[in-house]
Amino acid sequence: MAKNRLPAWAVSDALWQRVEPLIPARRRESAKDYVRKPGGGRKPKAARLVFEAIVWVLRTGCHWKALPTERFGSASAVHKRFLEWQKAGVFDALWKGGLAEHADLEGIAWRWQSIDGAMMKAPPAQEAGRPNPTDRRRKREQAPPAGGRLWCPALVHRDRRQST
Repeated sequence: MAKNRLPAWAVSDALWQRVEPLIPARRRESAKDYVRKPGGGRKPKAARLVFEAIVWVLRTGCHWKALPTERFGSASAVHKRFLEWQKAGVFDALWKGGLAEHADLEGIAWRWQSIDGAMMKAPPAQEAGRPNPTDRRRKREQAPPAGGRLWCPALVHRDRRQST
């Protein structure tokens, strides 16, 4: 690996400078009753580390629970923050910003788009007036096996409790 190149899941300083303003500030819910006193419990993970963990999951395709805990900590805590950020629209804003930047640099042909997919059934074969060649039920009978005898079991049913 080259010295200047980061791993595919690492978040560079340049990328983090663009992402950080989109991350919502964490605040306590005033309507919620907290059992512990303020400041109790573990400190929340840094937003950059959580974002890096999210990029890790997206880049590797691993499950949330497969995140390396020694690097990112609790996978459930990372997933919880992911859901918070998704609800806050962080990833939509990232997507729109990336599209706008790409449109400025390379241009996006918005008038030319292609969609691939089928949203309705193909017309029935009966309308064409001939049988469907892939319909096995309507094919003519197959030729008998080479020995001339069709296979059938020697015993239709054998009761193993009785000796023969």
